[in-house]
Amino acid sequence: MLSNIYTPKQIEILKACRSTDWFMLINHGAKRSGKTQLDNDLFLAELRNVRKTADEMGIDTPQYILAGYSMGNIQDNILTELSNKYGFEFKFDKYNNFNLFGVKVVQTSHGSISGLGRIRGMTAFGAYINEASLANQEVFDEIKARCSGRNARIIADTNPDHPEHWLLKDYINSSASGIMSNHFRLDDNTFLDARYVKQIKETTPSGMFYDRGVEGLWVSGEGVVYPDFDREKHSITAEQVRQLRFDRVFAGVDWGWEHWGAIVVIGVTGKRYYIIEEHAAQHRFIDDWILTARDIIARHGDISFYCDPARTEHVAAFQKARIRAYLANNRVLSGIEAVATLMKNDLFRIVYDECPRFRDEIYKYIWKKNSGEPLKENDDVLCAIRYGIYSDMTILEEMPQKERQSNAMKLKGMLR
Repeated sequence: MLSNIYTPKQIEILKACRSTDWFMLINHGAKRSGKTQLDNDLFLAELRNVRKTADEMGIDTPQYILAGYSMGNIQDNILTELSNKYGFEFKFDKYNNFNLFGVKVVQTSHGSISGLGRIRGMTAFGAYINEASLANQEVFDEIKARCSGRNARIIADTNPDHPEHWLLKDYINSSASGIMSNHFRLDDNTFLDARYVKQIKETTPSGMFYDRGVEGLWVSGEGVVYPDFDREKHSITAEQVRQLRFDRVFAGVDWGWEHWGAIVVIGVTGKRYYIIEEHAAQHRFIDDWILTARDIIARHGDISFYCDPARTEHVAAFQKARIRAYLANNRVLSGIEAVATLMKNDLFRIVYDECPRFRDEIYKYIWKKNSGEPLKENDDVLCAIRYGIYSDMTILEEMPQKERQSNAMKLKGMLR
């Protein structure tokens, strides 16, 4: 029975797909709501339809576009999932393309304009666009233009973004008869364990992240960026810090001049992150920051410094001074969500009384109106915190403790 493998929401969409002559299907909404699982299966069904059409037309090798933010995302979100579910063993040519059901599947990344090169000039009998809201609009439009083969159709899935996003305005909210769009909420995935759903709802940061991640809504941020920061709960004294034994210590760095520059020192015990030092100033030259970093190293050891990637020459200067400096992971919203999640789950602490710039910024750091981005004001120490915490989470996650430093040396983008 379909109900054994699909949710009621997915079954409703499957039935609509069979009874409607659609050109573009966009499933959008909350994380873990069943969008991509459904689209993966629809992708397989579309390939079989393409092969049937090609046979009718006498075409030996019909082509189909498979697009994601990066080639790695395609592998993780689609191909690995299909391999695990159905046992497919994909064999790639030197261009990373593969054949399935007699259809040549051409993979491309839509996250940058470079993705155009792999598909320009081709005739495709359809496309599957994963994480469509992250696509470069020109690449998305080119994929659409390439789908000129008989009966070509486009499948797309995406998490929500801000309410002025071109995908929402031009496609999801379009009145065009050939576009089907479906909104997913977390609760639509009836196969999820009730305890898991309850935990997700209780631990997702308030505001925009909850509305997008749980309700699947296209909303912009409103008010302060970190509404779950609680001075009483999240503050710790310097004396309390001295009693702690950290699993690891590192620093986050935000360069500045007119804007404040900042270095924050962060310690970790278990899953909890502690902001234990703040160094913030205006109009300081790189040599001054090197002295600050060396002073930090003298007290905390040869720690890593995850630095604002906007000033690579400063990172190079740190490294020339034999400071372990790395380009930070600068995915802004993901980093903010990571820090906000720590606050929501009581896994964030700061020596509040010793961090005057943090005190100035935390209640003034706000979302830009009608946007999914924060306003670039009152964010210097907060950016340094984000650089440090999110880089630590993403670069070092799932690594055994003894491998952390050696693996960090392999960080993509590190200046040598």
